[in-house]
Amino acid sequence: MWCVAELNPDYIEKMEDVLATYEKPYTPAEPVVCLDEKPVSLHADVRPPIPARPGRIAKRDNEYKRCGTANVFSAAEPKAGRHFTLPTPHRSAPEFAKALDTIVSSYPSARTIHVVMDNLNIHGRKSLTDYFGDHRGGSVWNRLTVHYTPKHGSWLNQAEIEISLFSRQCLGKRRIPTLAILRRESRAWNRQVNRDRVKINWRFTPRSARAKFGYKRNVFMRSKN
Repeated sequence: MWCVAELNPDYIEKMEDVLATYEKPYTPAEPVVCLDEKPVSLHADVRPPIPARPGRIAKRDNEYKRCGTANVFSAAEPKAGRHFTLPTPHRSAPEFAKALDTIVSSYPSARTIHVVMDNLNIHGRKSLTDYFGDHRGGSVWNRLTVHYTPKHGSWLNQAEIEISLFSRQCLGKRRIPTLAILRRESRAWNRQVNRDRVKINWRFTPRSARAKFGYKRNVFMRSKN
């Protein structure tokens, strides 16, 4: 369940922009990629789990060892079924810059890459120029057309659905003790969903938003101007 903030012109403008971006016909020349990140707690078993066998269920001790945390940058191109799952030691501007560079380099022929993300302070040009330098960082950023979700509007980012899929299908209830194992498991999951071309069927449109929240496009445009 998502809690939607009180609507104002800024919220509506950004929501309409994101939803209009999702309505664009699919074209490899202008892919639409949704990006977000997720913290992951690293846990190790204190006692070896007992695997399942005929007539017996698997057993796992409820005691575990905390092994710190990691971060996963999770991105998807929903209409193409293309996925990027990038575990990092932590969530920081340099790690964001490297993750975004990986994504951008995967679209060498695109005219522009539409990227939907929230307003986190590291989600900006400065993260790339600080890490790569003005020339390279600026070149990477200039290949993007960025669409920021409104404040308290993360539910508009399809990367939230991607993170939910990753959490349920890859992480599950297992204990993952190290970043190396998290990366290995994430790569395996990523290969699978990319091989299967798992797509996200997004149905919430600008028309749906106007009906749901009770505003009219023409009235909104007059109030904005």
